[in-house]
Parts: sequence; structure tokens; C-alpha cells
Amino acid sequence: MNSSTVPAFRVGVIGAGRVGAVLSAALRAAGHEVVAAAGESDASHLRIADLLPGVPNEKPSAVARSCDLLLLTVPDDMLPNVVAMLSASGAIREGQYVVHTSGRHGLAVLDPAAAVGARVIAMHPAMTFTGTAVDLPRLSGCVFGLTASAGERAVVEGLVADLGGRAMWVGEEMRTLYHAGLAHGANHLVTLVSEAMEILTAAGADDPAGTLRPLLTAALDNALAQGDAALTGPIVRGDVNTVRAHVAEIAANAPQTMASYVALARATVDRAVTDGRLLPIRAAKIRRVLDEAVAPATRPRPRASLQ
Repeated sequence: MNSSTVPAFRVGVIGAGRVGAVLSAALRAAGHEVVAAAGESDASHLRIADLLPGVPNEKPSAVARSCDLLLLTVPDDMLPNVVAMLSASGAIREGQYVVHTSGRHGLAVLDPAAAVGARVIAMHPAMTFTGTAVDLPRLSGCVFGLTASAGERAVVEGLVADLGGRAMWVGEEMRTLYHAGLAHGANHLVTLVSEAMEILTAAGADDPAGTLRPLLTAALDNALAQGDAALTGPIVRGDVNTVRAHVAEIAANAPQTMASYVALARATVDRAVTDGRLLPIRAAKIRRVLDEAVAPATRPRPRASLQ
């Protein structure tokens, strides 16, 4: 049953991808009626069948016309065109709530909908999704980055409460920076962990994920609680020779990971110097090692021929 301060909406979702199908299913469980969904791929069809049984798969314009709360969960680059086309065709109407889940975009991308009288909201869940029922309990406590006008604030706060999440207000001009912070942390973490597993595999580890799990779990918890104070390892200790040995072995056995190792090591040096844990003289030596690791191989210049 719907227990928030907002009414039970007739919800339509355009873009039944990982985010759209899960959020729609969660709103349905909270007492809202999901009346239609739009998804073109085979994966979207399966998500609708699994997470939204009985909900018809319709064309986007039909979905928009059938609901009083339209959830747009299409990719960022598609969102402007989708909003413009639905607004121009009359599928979006006055008084309708139009909610997108893009982290990058704020309200400006919904200007065509606002121009026809729709009530527009940006509501981005700061979570990664599998697009399965596994995600539903994960919404509990999830932060939603919200941007809305004063008249829509109570409604979007109620929707977030129905989803079990927590509201965080993000200024229109800060949406892209907010999204960059999330992407830098989550997306690049996946790249970092994948490369660390590649290095361990090259070292002969038969279970690189199991080897890393306790270490990374502790490191992540400590970093979230303590920030830079959680740094450990050879750089913060100023162990120049250890770093030199690292880059030599990486060059020989896992060269595809060298660029990111060096980039992150440089950033770690800078942060360790700033918080006073690494002496500048040690930092300079480590930076030279890192620079040499990615410097192009130098070849002797051919001698000019004498004629």
C-alpha cells in the first residue's frame, strides 16, 4: 500500500532498462499503478515480464498518454530528443509529472515538457543496477540526487520515500559535477579492480577476486570513513624502491595496466604530500620513477652522414 504523503500515481515508464524496470517495480510495490512500459530490446521485454508482470509494452507516445507520472529512464544522450518528440506530439500534457533519472541532466533538458505545462523533476538514484529483483532491497537507503522547483519538491520527496531512499538536493548548475563524482568513484573503481585482478592473475593467483575481497572491502570502508587518512602502502611510506620494483614487474607482466597504475600513483603522491605524510624529497623520487615508467623509449639518434 502507498503510505507516503503523495497520491498513488498512474505510472508509465519509457526505457525499461536496468533502472527503469527496477524503479517501476518498486513504485508498484509501494502502491502506485504501473500502467504501461516502453522497451524495444529483448532484454527490456524480459525485464518487463519479470519485474512488471501484466504491464503492457507500448510505444513511447502511448505510454506517455496513459499515465499521470511519466518516468523517463532512457540513456542521457537520447533524453533531449525523447522529451522534445513527446512534447511536440502532444503525448506530454499540462499538469502531468515528468521525471527523468539521468544523473548528468537537471531540469533544462525537460524544458519542452515544462513549456506545455508539465511538472518536471530530475530524480537520479546513486546506485548501480543489475536490472533484476536483486536491486529492489538495495534501494533501501539509496541516495537520490534531486532537482525540482518548489512546487514539485514534496512530490519527489514522497516518491523517494516510497522507494525507500534518501533525498539529496542538487542545484541545476551542479548536476554534471555531481554525476562526475559518482562516475569517477563507481565506474573507475570497476576498472581499477579489474586491472588489479589481471595483475594478480599474472602473478599466479588462482582466485584473484577472493584474494582482493577482504583487502578492498576494508580499504573502501576505511576510505569512506577517514578519507586520505586511510591511505597505506609504499607511496605513503616513501618506499621508492618498492614502487620502482612494481613498475618493472607490471611492465614485464601486465603492461596494459601501467597507465592507470602510474596515474593513480601520481595522484596518491600528491595527496600524501598535501596531508603531510610523505616528505617532498621522497615524493620527488617517486615521481621520477613513475615518469620513467611511462616515458617513451629513447633511441640514439642516427649520426648525420658525412659526404
